[in-house]
Amino acid sequence: MQRLALALAFGAVLAALLPAPAQFVALGLGIAAIGTGRVVYARRTLPGAARLTGAAAVTVGVIGLLLGLARVGMTVAAIGRIEGMLT
Repeated sequence: MQRLALALAFGAVLAALLPAPAQFVALGLGIAAIGTGRVVYARRTLPGAARLTGAAAVTVGVIGLLLGLARVGMTVAAIGRIEGMLT
């Protein structure tokens, strides 16, 4: 489960760097990475390395989510700016 969480997290960061529609994929993967990483981290029966991997997945997932949100925000701002120039 921790490998899945980490894969989702790095997928979110990678998707945030890809062209246009991928920022929405980054948002979804980031949320999924945060959720699965939190589940892994919450299991106290797992060894420390597995729990640390879950915490890392949460951290990288938040970074991917924030990068995706920044791209969506810039897109919305650019659309608003173009709309203002046309009216």
